Parts: sequence; structure tokens; C-alpha cells
Amino acid sequence: MRFLTIVFSWIVFSAAAFAQMDEICTEAGITPSLDSPFANVPYVFGKVILTGFDPSAKLPKVTVIFWDREQSETRWTVGKSGNYCFKRNNASGGLLVVEVGGVEAGRRNLPSFGANQQREDFEVFAANSQKQAAPGTISAKYSRPPNEKTVDLYRKVFEAEKNSNPNAAIGLLNEIVAKDPEDYIAWAKLGTLHFANSSLSDAEAAFRHSLEVRVDFTPSWINMGKLRTAQKRFDTAIEIYKHVLELEPQSAIAYRLLGETYLQLRLGTLGAEALRQALKLDPIAMAECHLLLAKLYDLAGAKDLAVKEYKTFLEKVPEHADKKKFEKYITDNSK
Repeated sequence: MRFLTIVFSWIVFSAAAFAQMDEICTEAGITPSLDSPFANVPYVFGKVILTGFDPSAKLPKVTVIFWDREQSETRWTVGKSGNYCFKRNNASGGLLVVEVGGVEAGRRNLPSFGANQQREDFEVFAANSQKQAAPGTISAKYSRPPNEKTVDLYRKVFEAEKNSNPNAAIGLLNEIVAKDPEDYIAWAKLGTLHFANSSLSDAEAAFRHSLEVRVDFTPSWINMGKLRTAQKRFDTAIEIYKHVLELEPQSAIAYRLLGETYLQLRLGTLGAEALRQALKLDPIAMAECHLLLAKLYDLAGAKDLAVKEYKTFLEKVPEHADKKKFEKYITDNSK
């Protein structure tokens, strides 16, 4: 009888989970329940909730990015509902990143042994999003005088992106670099859009063009590092991030990406050192490095150190969506 009760509860839970997925994922033309609850097809889905933004103003573009070791980076532009949905190759880990207005506003590592159907909701606060804007700003040293031949095309690129039409933006950027082959910023933007479309060879070619014009353009180097990570060429990505730090020793995002890549190779000590440096350079914007460190310490059995990282993170981001989960970990593991 107990066994039957467990089975019945599992069926009810599965049905509820698929109902949630159907409600959220059908916005993309995906109906998970057609895969059958017994097919164990993995999905990650959820909502992005914007809090504290001016309701009378036009809301910024919100993008959710999903990546894991077995599939290329995929992006989802969130609509008014806030829903997003990704079909996965498997349920072993991964990374979700939320960008608001082109600036990273949150990220979350998925568990290595998680459920097949995972719901991950994000709440993005306007104040935190604004605090995190600095790392996404390109240094003034990379400014380039506008070219009269391409000013109108750039305006059209902006409109295409605002209307979630990346293919149109790619076409317009191709026109820009045809008119102005020395525009390393346009080449870099073209590479970013190809990368978002999982066109890795086109992305690499565009980043290379950008760097051929301006070899010290660190945004292209950083994206090249991300590209190598997507290709699982972690050693090469590490060398690229080290080169970025030679060009810009104060780049917090480069240290963070370097630390994350070290962790991919299970080089915990080196990863922790890089994440600590990112936090030193930009304590607020890089606050989620504390979560990576907490996870690292937890896996190593150093619960007390993990507790310290979670406490420090909540001091910096007191209204995080997973606040209760972190508080429970702190309570359960505090001496």
C-alpha cells in the first residue's frame, strides 16, 4: 500500500510538473507533455520577474542564456509573460544566465544530478540590475568615431535587436562591415549574434576579423574565450582569459570567467583564487562568485566555509530569489 501511495504521488507530481511546463513552454511552440511523462525528456523552464522597474517606461530586453557541456549556448528572449523554456540533452548540470538590457543581472548553476524537469525562477531587482551595469560597459579607450556611411545601419541594427530579430541584425551588420571593414566593434557584435545563434564558425571568423583590426579589443578576446568554452576547449579558454588580464589587469569579469573555467577542469584552488580576485575588484557586480565558492566548499565538505560565502552573498544581495534556500543551508550547517 505504501508503495502504491508513493507511485500515485509520483504520478500526480509528474502531471503537475508537465502542466507547469506546458503552460510556460507552449509560448515557444513546445509542448513537453507530448514527450510523455515516462519519456524522461529533460527541460529547464521558469519565469523572469522584474521588480522595481518603472511600469510606465518601456521595459528593457530580457534574455535567458542556457549552457552546458553537451550543447552549445542557447538564448531565449523573454516576452511579457516572463516565461522561458529550454529542452536539454540531459539533466546533468548546466548554467543559466539572465541579461537585462544586455547586462548580466543574475546567474545560476544547475545541479549535476538534478531532476529531469527543473523549474528555475529569477527575480531581478532594478537596483541590483543597475549596480551590475558597470562590468558590461566598454571602456572609452575603445570608442570609435562614427562613420557617416554606417550610422543609419547601426540605428537599424538597434531596432532589429529591440524587436528580437537577430537575423535582420546580422544582415545589417554584414552591410556595415562591407562598407567599413575596419569597424572592429561591428565585427565583434556580428560575432556575438552568430554565437547566440550557435553558428560557432561564423562567430569565430567575425571575432578574428575584429582582432585583426584591433588586437587589444578585449571584448572580442572575452567572447573568443566563451566560444572556446562552448567548444569544451577549456585549456585554450584559460589562456585567452589570462591574455585579457594582461591587457586589462583590473577586469573583474575576466577573473570570474577564468575562475569558472578552472572549476570546469576541477582545478578548485586556482578557480577559487580567480573568483576571489573578481570579488576584490568588483564586490557587488561579482557577488554571485560567492555562490560558486560556496558550492565548491560544500562539495569539499567545508560546510563552515560555504556558510560564510552564503552569508556574505546575502549581505550583498538580500532579496535574491533563492534567499530562503540559502538561509536554510546556513541554519542547517552552522555550528
